[in-house]
Amino acid sequence: MKKLGSCMRHERLYLNDIVEAADHIAEFVAGADFQVFQGSEMLRSAVVQKLGVIGEAAARVSADLTNRHPEVPWPQIVAFRNILIHAYFGIDWDVVWRAATNRCPVLRGQIADILAADFGVQDGSGAE
Repeated sequence: MKKLGSCMRHERLYLNDIVEAADHIAEFVAGADFQVFQGSEMLRSAVVQKLGVIGEAAARVSADLTNRHPEVPWPQIVAFRNILIHAYFGIDWDVVWRAATNRCPVLRGQIADILAADFGVQDGSGAE
């Protein structure tokens, strides 16, 4: 666990945040294609916000956990979040679309596997 100011949050909750954000992204893009995505400010904003949540949560997972699970591209996830947040007006929407539709489902599966292996959460939701 990493310390956040004076309070601590269990890293299982950060993993749960990743799963939930990935699930939301899947809901957002279901039935859409790139043209719909590119044409909808609301859809793009929603996806970027959830990708930001994923990146922020990934940044807060302990080094111990990230070292035990090198199959997850932790540094790239955090870096992508930083690009999205700090270079919003220069975002390559094709890259965001590919992240939302291709990488998020893979990441969701990886994190669900970690939740099962490390925390005994069997449904992948991280909920108690």
